[in-house]
Amino acid sequence: MFKRVVSHKGFWFSVVVLALVFVLLFTVIKWAIEGFDMQYFREQDPITFFGGLTAAGLIYGFFVSFGKFRARLKKSDQSS
Repeated sequence: MFKRVVSHKGFWFSVVVLALVFVLLFTVIKWAIEGFDMQYFREQDPITFFGGLTAAGLIYGFFVSFGKFRARLKKSDQSS
């Protein structure tokens, strides 16, 4: 089932889109908590900050997309 899900058309696109949305929302929310101060970005190492956010976003996107596509495939298997 795993190989079938990750090779399904649109799976990886969904992972990337969810990762980008996660990174954007997480950054804006954290920045808002800090009071929209630009020091928030200057205090952190940019490679570690954005690298960590990107990795976290991809992990989040993978799990959410996997669940969505697995449910869709199971539903289509039951109906056929």
